[in-house]
Amino acid sequence: MENADTEAAEKAAAEAAAAEAAAEQAALIERGRLLFAGECKFFYACQKLEQLPPPGLPEIAFAGRSNVGKSSLLNALTGRHALARTSNQPGRTRQLNFFDLSRRLVLVDMPGYGYAQASRDIKRDWQGLMFDYLRGRPTLRRVVLLLDSRIEIKESDTAVMELLDRAAVIYQIVLTKTDGTKPSALARKIEEVQGLIRKHAAAYPTILATSSETGDGMPELRAELATQADWDN
Repeated sequence: MENADTEAAEKAAAEAAAAEAAAEQAALIERGRLLFAGECKFFYACQKLEQLPPPGLPEIAFAGRSNVGKSSLLNALTGRHALARTSNQPGRTRQLNFFDLSRRLVLVDMPGYGYAQASRDIKRDWQGLMFDYLRGRPTLRRVVLLLDSRIEIKESDTAVMELLDRAAVIYQIVLTKTDGTKPSALARKIEEVQGLIRKHAAAYPTILATSSETGDGMPELRAELATQADWDN
């Protein structure tokens, strides 16, 4: 009888803890929804470190290979159709673009990397600006590093992860285009990325899988980013 009572108490405690965790997650998702439902507008662009706007609100930077779906993800996150331009020409975006989100958070669209058509000079200049921004920006809270869930991790991806490690900036892996990936293949990709981030000191442990087409993962990503916003102004 005593064992049965103990088991019942443990089950009740576990259920209560699960309910509390679910309620907390729901509250975070709602906060993220409200944040990203607000006004989001472009306010600045630069190609050189000395042109950066003065530090202000917390910043979240988005990085990834060209054609990883970065512009589509930014548009889906904010519910806009043309907040960030999409292009069929890899390497078209060669500057840092800043967007003010509800006067609580700044989203920074970084240049795509790994594009074959770019000249050596452009790639060198891009990496220089990127690294200088990452290591010296006091308001940068996190980098969202996008990886295409459908294809293998490229050498340029791991090179950027090493660059982020050197810059000592926390970065979070977000998988894109999961609508084009079978569940079993996606599970293997997540497992592969988990193994990869364990080798990188600056990598955030939580991996998010998203689709700009279906909206999968967007509420969770909004909730995650909302934790970095300035809620006091």
